[in-house]
This record gives sequence, C-alpha cells and structure tokens, in this order.
Amino acid sequence: MAYDNTCKYLAETYAPNFVRWLLGISSTNVSVLKTEIIPEPIRADALILLQVDNRILHLEFQTLPYSKPPIPYRMLNYWTILHGLYWCEIEQVVIYLKETTSELVFQERFTYQNTRHSFRVIRMWEEESTPFFNDPVLLPLATLTRSDNPRELLEQVAQQIAILEEPAQQRNISAAAEILAGLRFDKNLIRLLLREELMQESVIYQDILQKGLTQGLTQGLTQGLTQGLTQGQQQGEANTIIRILTRRFGELTPDITDKIRSLSIPQLENLTDAQFDFDSVGDLLSWLES
Repeated sequence: MAYDNTCKYLAETYAPNFVRWLLGISSTNVSVLKTEIIPEPIRADALILLQVDNRILHLEFQTLPYSKPPIPYRMLNYWTILHGLYWCEIEQVVIYLKETTSELVFQERFTYQNTRHSFRVIRMWEEESTPFFNDPVLLPLATLTRSDNPRELLEQVAQQIAILEEPAQQRNISAAAEILAGLRFDKNLIRLLLREELMQESVIYQDILQKGLTQGLTQGLTQGLTQGLTQGQQQGEANTIIRILTRRFGELTPDITDKIRSLSIPQLENLTDAQFDFDSVGDLLSWLES
C-alpha cells in the first residue's frame, strides 16, 4: 500500500504535471476531487480524481492486477458514478507499477452482453524512460520504466534528483523514488545511490508515518532500510486488511486483530484473497486457526 499511497501523493500534489503527462495538455486549472463521492465498498485507496476544466482524469495506480471485483468492472462502475454526478468527459487510466506476466494487465475493457466500456492501461515496465526525465515530478516513476541496464537507470534518476534546486521538492521526489524503486531494486543498491536523509525529511515520509504504515520503516532508518521497509509493509498491509474486514463484519475483537498483525507478508496477501470467500467472522477465525 505504501507504493500506491506514494503515487497518490505525487498525483494529487503535482496534479498539473500528471495532467500534462497523461492528457498532453498544460493547464493550471486542475483540482483534486474528493474520492468519498465513490461509495463503499467499491472505492479504492489509490483512487485519484483530477478535474481539468470540464473533464475528469481518473487515475488508478496498481501494484498487482488482482482485484475483486475485477478492475474492468470497477472502471465501468466508477465511470457510471462519475458521469452521473458531473456529466462530463472522463478519461480513465490504470497504471500498473510492478512487472508481471499476468494476462490481467492487458485487459483494457469491460465486456458483457451488450455492454462495452474501455479505459487506458499503462504498464510502467514497457514505458520509455526518456519522457520521465523531462519532468522532475515523474522521476520516481522513471525507476520502473523499460531499460536494458536497470542499475544505470537508477543512477540517472539519483543524479537528476541530486541537482534539483528546490529543497522541499528534492526531499519529496527522493523519498518517492526510494519507495517506488523498492518494487524493482535491491534495498542496498537504493541506499547506495539515493540519499537516505532526504527521505527522512520528506513530506511523503511524514505522511506515511501519520497513516501508521511505516512504524517499521521508522525503525529501519536507524537499524537498516531493508528491515524497516519490510516491517512497514507488513504493518501497512495488516492495517489495510483489518480495515476491510471491519467494514464487512463490524468491529473485530482485539484477539483477532492481534492475530492478523502477527501474520507475515505472504500470509497477509493470502488473507487478502481468502477474505472474499468469507461469509462471517467465524470463517475468518477458521482461516486464522488453520
């Protein structure tokens, strides 16, 4: 979730830059719409809505393509809700961050009986890196683009960040680059090439801390970035699945939440998939006990 939240922060903080990248237009009349207009439980934490004049840019950053309901149906559902509220053009873009061979990342439309709904899909590992170097805001995403020499790519990103003149922007872009690079690069290499102290001072880092996603990351900055990121990811995923289960079944007992927080990252990922088959808290307990 830290990866999706990082992209959400970048897109909302530097909205005109993302509009220029994805729509090819330069506009200062860009506003961020509240995602609460999308009713639960369909709304995703990584949902981003940017309004440009009389047009909406709907972005979804996805680390993995697995979703229930499936992403094509979600995009149709979002479009229907947004169009009913605003009656304007809606450009929908799903951006997959982590390379995968899953056929799901190639789905660009929802099709059922007489219903057809299309949306754009960007697979970051297929994108040329050069356009992302033309805008400092997009440098974190450059770490995920196509390259015959990934290490050289990360070095180039680090060099471009190092010459940014505005301190606050440099800290934030550096932090975002460190987080997103974790989807592709070894943590030790990231620490070697990117300045760790910039990450600690960044708004992104502080924002993730406030959301309770990186208690482990805080420890990791003093004990080792790798350990911290792992712990932070584990706690973030545990908090997310607890929030989802609470919405479905009501307040969970402390004993249940403690068991969930003790799960490893692979176990949490399995629980994320398994919970769609649960009909009650009893099913959840049976799964935890097994």
